[in-house]
Amino acid sequence: MRIPLSHLATLASLLALASWLAPIASAAEPAPATPPSPAINPDGWPVHDPARPVPPLATPRPAEALAPASIPPTGAVILFDGTDLSAWQNPAWLVRDGTFEVTPKAGNLITRQSFGSCHLHLEWSAPLPVKGSGQGRGNSGVFLMDRYEIQILDNHDNPTYADGYVGAVYGQHPPLANAVRPPGEWNTYDIFFHAPLFSAEGKLREPAAVTVVLNGVVVQNNAEFYGLSTWKKVAVYSAHPPAAPLRLQDHGDRVRFRNIWVVPTPELPAK
Repeated sequence: MRIPLSHLATLASLLALASWLAPIASAAEPAPATPPSPAINPDGWPVHDPARPVPPLATPRPAEALAPASIPPTGAVILFDGTDLSAWQNPAWLVRDGTFEVTPKAGNLITRQSFGSCHLHLEWSAPLPVKGSGQGRGNSGVFLMDRYEIQILDNHDNPTYADGYVGAVYGQHPPLANAVRPPGEWNTYDIFFHAPLFSAEGKLREPAAVTVVLNGVVVQNNAEFYGLSTWKKVAVYSAHPPAAPLRLQDHGDRVRFRNIWVVPTPELPAK
């Protein structure tokens, strides 16, 4: 286990584990066709289980209180300062008024530079007018090392499955709280990511882990990734280089972004 970042408060309460019950065929009757086994995460919950309790609401901190920490520190790599997308590959998304937004069907946005362990700061806003529901409303995502997703979603009065909420380690860990602002307002992510470590033979030595602060509220506290982010499947690891680009997802919704910077952080030696 990694040691949590010292300056972040630990949130209590983890959701209770649940077991998955399988139907038992009667011996007196022909056995029915067996449905596919659900994908069960190591914590015992099926992936995207609609019965899993959703995160409680939390009050975001005022934007003015978060403003000082939004200023890039010395040594930060600026990925977007309101001018252009020169730090990104294939920059087909629309830039205007100091922000940029997803251009649906234009594809994902990927940084030119690669990163491993880091502190990533970004600000985003769900689109107005509101359209869709569930996963079809204000959906995007930030992929650390192009592989490990933290969900972006408009969950303001918009429920969905717990491990797909805003602030989720997608498909793995629901957020500890829902601290999202209404659509049209700016949300702040500070993501503290520890890259996974692999042996020379490609075996996992330490899993990736992440602490996520959404609008001043800790929504992931040193959560360990079960593996590479996926959909409707149990995540597994596959060895990869120690650094890779960041990716912003084109999920078809016009989510806006601004003020994106990253501070690479040294990796602690493996235990």
